[in-house]
Amino acid sequence: MAKKITERNEDFSQWYQDVIREGKLADHSPVRGCMVIRPNGYALWENMQDALDQMFKDTGHENAYFPLFIPKSFLSKEAQHVEGFAKECAVVTHSRLQSSDDGVEVDPDSKLEEELIVRPTSETIIWDSYRNWIQSYRDLPILINQWANVVRWEMRTRLFLRTMEFLWQEGHTAHATKEEAVEETEQMLEVYRTFAEEYMAMPVQTGVKSESERFAGAVDTYCIETLLQDNKALQAGTSHFLGQNFAKAFDVKFQSSEGEHEYVWATSWGVSTRLIGGLIMTHSDDQGLVLPPKLAPNQVVIVPIWKSDEQKEEVLDYCQEIIDELKALDIRIKLDDRENMSPGWKFNEHEAAGIPLRLTIGPRDLENNNVELARRDTLDKNIVSREGIAQKVDELLDTIQDTLYESAQNRIQENTHSVDSYDEFKEVIENEGGFVYAHWDGTAETEEKIKDETKATIRCIPLEDGEEGECMVTGKPSKQKVLFARAY
Repeated sequence: MAKKITERNEDFSQWYQDVIREGKLADHSPVRGCMVIRPNGYALWENMQDALDQMFKDTGHENAYFPLFIPKSFLSKEAQHVEGFAKECAVVTHSRLQSSDDGVEVDPDSKLEEELIVRPTSETIIWDSYRNWIQSYRDLPILINQWANVVRWEMRTRLFLRTMEFLWQEGHTAHATKEEAVEETEQMLEVYRTFAEEYMAMPVQTGVKSESERFAGAVDTYCIETLLQDNKALQAGTSHFLGQNFAKAFDVKFQSSEGEHEYVWATSWGVSTRLIGGLIMTHSDDQGLVLPPKLAPNQVVIVPIWKSDEQKEEVLDYCQEIIDELKALDIRIKLDDRENMSPGWKFNEHEAAGIPLRLTIGPRDLENNNVELARRDTLDKNIVSREGIAQKVDELLDTIQDTLYESAQNRIQENTHSVDSYDEFKEVIENEGGFVYAHWDGTAETEEKIKDETKATIRCIPLEDGEEGECMVTGKPSKQKVLFARAY
């Protein structure tokens, strides 16, 4: 039987680890801060990839691949960029090992002339290529995405949410005008919002980061933010308007239609496997993983039950008919006909794995032409007629998807507050948590004071204009309320 999952209200952090373990999503690696993504976890990531990749291609982007290793000198070309990532970089200094009494050691004669950085992000090496690809306005825009792994030397790690090595996609685009680049940045933010809400069933807030929270080297960073079940926020995706910073750093110019030489305008945008962490903390419960049907590796599991070989053959034939009908509707389905496990063991395992819908079929169901349906999200069970079962399952999966979104949306709304005074802000942050809207005077000094005193950060500045007011801390003029929260 599966190990007990810690209850959320007892120890949320341990609950999260337990859900990952029992859902067989990932294991800790022998390398501190890294993870082994197990088949269940990787299948979930593949479904995320498939959906996002099609959305990228539908908006005109193409996939490419750039090197894992970046010359150290490249990171020195954009000052803000190197400053932002310098403390997180893994550095390759030598090219080989040699035998020693202890096994192997670094060969001192293999020291590299120039150290290589294991990519923390790929702006620098990609813009080195763009310099060779772009000469004329006819070469623009360039709309490229890369699916890759990156390394950022994190000291405090947590599976999926923050690991030293993680999987992601990073889009990098080049444009002839500022307006085109800003439009691209906003378009990709909308792609991320759509994916989060329509596929992950995870409501998000959109906005712009404060200057201190921007991506290193960006002019503006747009983001999607969600609120998890422990009332902490998670940055789920970012889209950056890079201006001409990287074009100037790598001397990427194009000849305009008027014959003038101008610097290119740039964007970059990305989401990573931290989305899996966000998905877990948005929907899962004390029984384990809960997955939205659109992303679940298996949307349906069928558990057949029999007591004799004759019953086995009849039940499995009955199951196969249903499987064929479900597959005709492109429903992802798993038949669990293992004979060395009890039905109860299987039920617990599939609940922990988050499979949205379970069909249980035994000899009595054959007699009555029925099927038992069990929903993972509500744990409700119902006996339904075998007739039209594929359509019923298809509709129920849609209902589960919508229910998960509505439940998460209601939870976030209930934990979103608006305050005017700093005392009220501190009380809400400390005792309730959640999203808190409050006026801020726009200065880094006030932002840092709030962070130091409350551990809350500005998650985003909403894109839509709000009412002017007075900063809750200084009383100085504020253009609009911004979104605060304690965050991962």
